[in-house]
Amino acid sequence: MTDEPVKESKVRRVFAGPRRLIAIAVLICAVAGSAGYAVARSSNSDAAAAPPAAAGAQLPGGEGGSNARSGPAAGGSVGTVSNVSGSTFTLTTSAGEKVTVNVTSSTTYLKGSSAATQAAVTNGASVLVLGTTDSTTITAGQVVVDPATGSGSPGGQVIPFQQGTQSAAQQVGQIPADYTEGDGTVVSGTTAYKATQAALAAYPGGVVDRVVQLSSGEYEVHNIGVNWPHHIFVNSSFQVVGAE
Repeated sequence: MTDEPVKESKVRRVFAGPRRLIAIAVLICAVAGSAGYAVARSSNSDAAAAPPAAAGAQLPGGEGGSNARSGPAAGGSVGTVSNVSGSTFTLTTSAGEKVTVNVTSSTTYLKGSSAATQAAVTNGASVLVLGTTDSTTITAGQVVVDPATGSGSPGGQVIPFQQGTQSAAQQVGQIPADYTEGDGTVVSGTTAYKATQAALAAYPGGVVDRVVQLSSGEYEVHNIGVNWPHHIFVNSSFQVVGAE
C-alpha cells in the first residue's frame, strides 16, 4: 500500500520539473517581449517627438545661423592688427570678431594703393585681408594696410553676433528676384577678391567665407561672424546693391 503514493509522488515530481521550466520560459519570453516592445515603442516615440534639424543648424559647407561656417573658399575680412608674430597675426573686426591670419611667402602687400612689405603690418594697423577663409582663419593672398573705406551701402547697420540672439531678419536694397540660397557657383581669385572688398567696404565687421556668382551675373557674398547681414549682393560692376 505504501508503494503507490511513493510512485505517484515521484511521477508528479518528474512532470512538475518540466512544467515549471516551461512556465518560467514562457514568462521570460513574455517579459522580454514586453521589454522589447517598450524599447521599440520608446525609440519610435523619441524619433517621432524629436524635432527636425533647425534651419540654422551647423552643417559642413552649409549655413549655420549667424555664425555659420563654410569650407575653405576665397574671402577675407577687415579690421585692426594685434599679436603680430612671425607669419601670423590676429585681426579684430569692428564687430569684435577675432580672425587668425596666416601669411605665406606668396602673400603680397599694399599700403593704400602702393606696394609694401610684410613690415607694414604692425600692431594697431588697419588692414584688409583677402585670401582663403576657413572658419575664422584666413590664409592671406593679399594684405592691404590702410584700405579705402566708406563706399556706401544700400542701408542698414551691421549687427554684431551675440550667442543665443536670433539673427535679424531684414532686407535692404535690391535682392535678385530669382535668388535662392545655395544656388550659384563659388568663385575664386581676383573676381572673389573684388566682390569681397566691395562687400566689406559697405558692411565691415564680419568675415567673408565665400563668394557665389548667381545666374544673373551678380554675386552673393556670404558673411559670417555677425548677426546681420549674412548675404551681401554685389553687381557685375562690383557695387553693393542689397543685403539681407
